[in-house]
Amino acid sequence: MKWNTNLYDQKHDFVSGYGKDVIKLLAPEKGEDILDLGCGTGDLAEIISQTGANVLGIDSSEEMIKRAREKYPHIEFMVASADNFSFGKKMDAVFSNATLHWVLEKEKAVDCIYNSLKKGGRFVAEFGGKGNVGNIVSALRSTLEKHGYVDLAQKQLWYFPSLSEYAFLLETKGFRVEWASHFDRDTPLKDNDGMKNWIYMFGKSFLETLDDSITEQILSEVEEKVRPTNFKDNQWYADYVRLRVVAVKQ
Repeated sequence: MKWNTNLYDQKHDFVSGYGKDVIKLLAPEKGEDILDLGCGTGDLAEIISQTGANVLGIDSSEEMIKRAREKYPHIEFMVASADNFSFGKKMDAVFSNATLHWVLEKEKAVDCIYNSLKKGGRFVAEFGGKGNVGNIVSALRSTLEKHGYVDLAQKQLWYFPSLSEYAFLLETKGFRVEWASHFDRDTPLKDNDGMKNWIYMFGKSFLETLDDSITEQILSEVEEKVRPTNFKDNQWYADYVRLRVVAVKQ
């Protein structure tokens, strides 16, 4: 999927904003080698680097990596997939924010994370958990089906596991899960077009074969379907449900 990095940085900077709490769980230390998995445009990699840690940021999006390099030229960034990466040296920690729900090959991703860590190295992540953006996805699928776009409606873009499912996966692969949390977090969206912008930013693959006029009609209908649940106090919200984990390589 091609990413609009301007829209990402200007209208969806909450992604990095909420990631600051995940950095607290990571507790990076000076001199540590840390991988930022799914670094986006690099904002969280920069915060981690300010602790004195050595950060490598990877993302599967060439657009994201290009922008990250422009913003933070002192940090190493490279294009790599979360389910297919390896490096010459082992990391002290792998950090990931708002990325792993995009990785349908979740077992391969966990294998890569495990193999990239030193023994005793930690994996700290937040991503979408079971029920994430359920209202939005349901409204989008039903609207696409109503207009005859059944194939688009049936697309599987995300992996939203329950806490027990993901903890079991990690433990099966050799991690010890030290802490995990699955929680609701309604997330405010910017501007009156916040819902449409969110869908266009993150759910664009559902709309990829549609012309502009049909896309606008679909977005408007989805907006009205979720208004009773996702619009309050004159602001749009995405119905996020997040999963956070801290695990150690045994």
